[in-house]
Amino acid sequence: MVKSLKVAVIGAGVAGLASARELGREGHHVVVYEKSDQLGGTWVYDPRVDSDPLGVDPNRKIVHSSLYSSLCANFPRQLMGFSDYTFEIRKNGALKTFPGHEEVLKFLNEFAMDFGLVELIRFNTEVVRVERVSDQWMIKSRRMSGLILEEAFDAVVVCNGHNTRPRIAVNIPGIEKWPGKQIHSHNYRVPGPFQDQVVVVIGDSASAHDISKEIAKVAKEVRLSSRSPSIEVSKLAYHENTWQHSKIERVYENGEVAFQDGASVHADIILHCTGFNYDFPFLETNGMVTVDDRRVGPLYKHVFPPELAPSLSFVGIPYAVVVFHMLEFQARWVASVLSGKVLLPSEKEMQTNIEKHYRHMEEAGIPKHHTHRLRFDEFGYLDWLAAQVGEPGMDERLKEIYMILIKFFVDKGWAGFRESFVENIVLKN
Repeated sequence: MVKSLKVAVIGAGVAGLASARELGREGHHVVVYEKSDQLGGTWVYDPRVDSDPLGVDPNRKIVHSSLYSSLCANFPRQLMGFSDYTFEIRKNGALKTFPGHEEVLKFLNEFAMDFGLVELIRFNTEVVRVERVSDQWMIKSRRMSGLILEEAFDAVVVCNGHNTRPRIAVNIPGIEKWPGKQIHSHNYRVPGPFQDQVVVVIGDSASAHDISKEIAKVAKEVRLSSRSPSIEVSKLAYHENTWQHSKIERVYENGEVAFQDGASVHADIILHCTGFNYDFPFLETNGMVTVDDRRVGPLYKHVFPPELAPSLSFVGIPYAVVVFHMLEFQARWVASVLSGKVLLPSEKEMQTNIEKHYRHMEEAGIPKHHTHRLRFDEFGYLDWLAAQVGEPGMDERLKEIYMILIKFFVDKGWAGFRESFVENIVLKN
């Protein structure tokens, strides 16, 4: 017998919207909680920043989005849509290969409108507590007016994203007394504040390279520091004032930053482009779900905690994957499990599967903080999710596009993969 449940979705970003659509298709009654006044989650640009630029003060005023003004997608638009809803947003009359955040937000708004999702969203409503009481989940929320509401649900799908709580570089000797300014990329918006400054950027991801390239146009010097053991001191092609360095060895009270490669520089700013931590401050599970060094767990297939499944699930935890398609498949699986069309393994079987995954990571030397990183297994995971709901996996043409993108990334790095993709794929087709 197919069940129709009352389901709360926390967050109206991509994961929340995908979940709301799939839950609705399965006949569930859906309520989406959204703290801000509009949908889009991390794709909503906000010029404001946290009151603490490093993002470590627990009492700081927090801004959800980490978008900087010039940010564009790392994936081409062919990989930014859903299986039945392609990305066709145009800017200045043309389809951009790598859309900017404005185009992505417009796409999400059109998606929500076309599938009747907007009326499901309670805007300006912050979830402050989610707790299991008997056989239901009690959600306490706070309206912008200050009004506190409590409501019971049969199930909860957590879709609050993981690009808000900064993860900073730790254990840098001398950092407590270093006199310069520190900021996390979460609080970077425009390059102006870096005018004529000597900036050390920590990180080797897309944000580190994009931001380094941008601030190099106004900064006095930019020094990009990576913990990769293969890094050697070198001048980068971004700009004549940009160098690549190894990991920071230590910093000094006189403002000096010394690198493990032997070089040093007197810096004004250290910019941490070091990623984010998962954070669920509203969720009370009595220790059944924890976050330890970026490992959210235990989660069966990154979605269901065995002790609380299927009434509690998480959509959007994995990364290094074709995100939009993963979210769609995860949401479809959750919706089908809640309706009773698809059955989960027993709690013991799910726990055993998780422990096996953890052992495999340990044997392979994969650190705990990469538990939810799917690079090199992204298609296997997507195809597995699709099989759970009796559907084919990701379209082969899209897989081909993704692999071409990865090839250009390996060949050109973060600094040049977009340009190479456009020149060699788009312009030749």
